[in-house]
Amino acid sequence: MIRYIRRAAALCLLLLLALLVNAVRIQVIEAHSLDNNPANRRDTVARYAQPRGNILVDGQAVTGSKDTRQQLRYERTYRHGPLYAPVTGYASQTYGTTLIENAEDDILSGTDPRLAPLPFWNDVTRSRQPGGRVATTIRASMQRAAYDGLAGRRGAVAAIEPTSGKILALVSSPSYDPEQLSGTGQDVTDAWARLNGEAAQPMLNRAIRQTYPPGSAFKIVTAAAALDSRTVTDVDAPTGIPEPYVLPGTRTTLPNEAGGCDGASLAYAITWSCNTVLAGLGVEVGLDGMLDMAKRFGFNDSGLRIPSGVAASHFDTHMSDDQLALSSIGQFDTTATPLQMAMVASAVAGGGDLRYPYLVDRTLASDGDAVSRTGDRTYRRVMNPATAQQVRQLMIDVVTDGTGTNAAIDGATVGGKTGTAQHGVGNSGTPYAWFIAWAQADNTFRPAVAVAVVVEDAAADRADISGGGDAAPIARAVMEEALRK
Repeated sequence: MIRYIRRAAALCLLLLLALLVNAVRIQVIEAHSLDNNPANRRDTVARYAQPRGNILVDGQAVTGSKDTRQQLRYERTYRHGPLYAPVTGYASQTYGTTLIENAEDDILSGTDPRLAPLPFWNDVTRSRQPGGRVATTIRASMQRAAYDGLAGRRGAVAAIEPTSGKILALVSSPSYDPEQLSGTGQDVTDAWARLNGEAAQPMLNRAIRQTYPPGSAFKIVTAAAALDSRTVTDVDAPTGIPEPYVLPGTRTTLPNEAGGCDGASLAYAITWSCNTVLAGLGVEVGLDGMLDMAKRFGFNDSGLRIPSGVAASHFDTHMSDDQLALSSIGQFDTTATPLQMAMVASAVAGGGDLRYPYLVDRTLASDGDAVSRTGDRTYRRVMNPATAQQVRQLMIDVVTDGTGTNAAIDGATVGGKTGTAQHGVGNSGTPYAWFIAWAQADNTFRPAVAVAVVVEDAAADRADISGGGDAAPIARAVMEEALRK
């Protein structure tokens, strides 16, 4: 009898060991694959079982959470959703996350290990901490000024603090309300289909994800290259570049919208935006010199993150001289995001030093303790300080005497550059109106802001001055708010 009891006990022990081995297999070896199995909803349910942390502008939450009492309990809400959509992005139970909601998801959802009370706490307990908060660099008054200035027209605004790289405004128009995508169900899928089907593309972040031909606004890059390479040593001396200018190797002549450009100086050419002079100077600088200067400003950088990814602005690496001439005035294949063109203005305003742009100032735990802080850092030394001072004065002349007078502000020094980007077959498309600028309050030593504005549906002729008419007033309103601060 004892022998049978021993056999039964041994069998029970073997079965117990098998259960333990199976438990280890499921909970340790296969845990990762089971967690990621689409059929496993536990992680999804846990993700929405607590309120999501908030995104802050000027210390105030522009997001929130709503208790639905459903299985996926808390849905994201947005305060002034269309105004801040290009900053926050959306957090959707159906379609995932974008922009800051995506880049800072670990903080906002409470899974970041830095929020835990002890190292490896989340891994051991398989728990989440209360969602943290993300404080942005955006200034509410500047964001509102840019949004109201565009007034629903297609376009974008980007504004940067030159001394730090903080992004002070980031607007894309037309916009959308990300709260429409927050939950689940037919209303959400209908909203997704409607927003993606609209011709105006409201979900496209034009400020950082859309590139445009920069037109004459790019002439600031060419002017910097000409001065830094000493192709031009005196901004007031005649360049000798003729009007009309025949594109090298072709019989095609390049027109000017402005008068007096025949052989004009660099100073006159920037003030009145002479195509011929800047195209000729770009050829004289040469492809290597122009490409090097464009890269220093940030062109061709596919790794720029703010922390969301930014579309790379483009300057061709291989061109014939006639193509280089057109590229030097922002045509041919040259394209740029509004953020990139704000970086151009920022480098000039900052004395040749370009700071890395960033949108998240710091992250916080739910109790307000700091988790991380973004430090300002140099992106590149773009040009010599002496060159930057000369280009600053060229941009000031545009606002005081040239095509950018609509951007002038009492009590401040403002530098700017207008631009009309022609596009379409035979330049038949409605031109994009550009204005890039910076502003510095009188009796101060630091510029307050650098800004870029593009308006896609500008009702203007194909003259450089249209940027001054359509985009410059928006830039002025944004700069005025920066100066008030």
